[in-house]
Amino acid sequence: MFGFFKDKFNNLKQTVSNTAQVLVGNVVSSVENEEEFSEFVLEDMEDLLISADLGVNYAAELVDNLRDQTKIKPAQVKEYLKDEFKKTLNQAGSNSINYKENELNIYFICGVNGVGKTTLIGKLAYKFKQENKKVLIAAGDTFRAAAEEQLDIWSKRAGADIIRKEKADPASVVYETIQKAQSENYDVILVDTAGRLQNKFNLMEELAKIKSVIDKKAPNNLRETILVLDANTGQNGLQQAKVFTEAVNLTSVALTKLDGSAKGAIVLVVAKELKLPVKLVGVGEKMEDLKEFNSEEFIEAIFE
Repeated sequence: MFGFFKDKFNNLKQTVSNTAQVLVGNVVSSVENEEEFSEFVLEDMEDLLISADLGVNYAAELVDNLRDQTKIKPAQVKEYLKDEFKKTLNQAGSNSINYKENELNIYFICGVNGVGKTTLIGKLAYKFKQENKKVLIAAGDTFRAAAEEQLDIWSKRAGADIIRKEKADPASVVYETIQKAQSENYDVILVDTAGRLQNKFNLMEELAKIKSVIDKKAPNNLRETILVLDANTGQNGLQQAKVFTEAVNLTSVALTKLDGSAKGAIVLVVAKELKLPVKLVGVGEKMEDLKEFNSEEFIEAIFE
């Protein structure tokens, strides 16, 4: 992958400190001084994991593994959780963004309104531009004029080109974008989409239509279908992910607003329940504040 995605978090530990406290600190301190895993201790642990937004199923599984066994003692609970979390993230797949040199690379970006999709597309465009890639943005959220305006501003800041047509059929905008990209040798297309969950059926239809345009016009060029989630949504994020999984075949997740969130466990829940890796994380307002997610570093940071 590119050099630009490899720039390290300068303050990853600080970024995930709130998550580390609720997901690891609280659980470990409540358990580690106990002699054995009594039913009372296990129930307490399960409650804490659920309140850290790990989800009922995953929390129950982690605690069930500790029942009726003698190998792991309460004093080792930190190592146990660390190993389990690593396993979960590894099983979801690689954190690297797929990209092929000397080919058109299409990134289909979806998510509900308000999660920071437009900002993420702007930052991603900027990242690619920093690598001297030729970038074209498809403004596929055509019914919200404000969304198009915002995307236009971000594209200019990033130095990327944009195709936008107010009130047009989103699929036609994407069709036109692919045509332009193919005839003018672009490296990257970033497709913005609407995120109106209120009318689920229409949203599904729209996303499926855009996907079929990509499949027909550029069948081998779709690199990632990325779901953008706000790190503060916790379990709601999982519900959103399920809706979008029904509509399009998601390949990965981008998390926005991870800095300051105490609900970073969503990284683990998405990996566990949907087998989707987190590949990008937004950790601030600046153009440079988009990082490639690294499972190892994330785990190390929350267990430090």
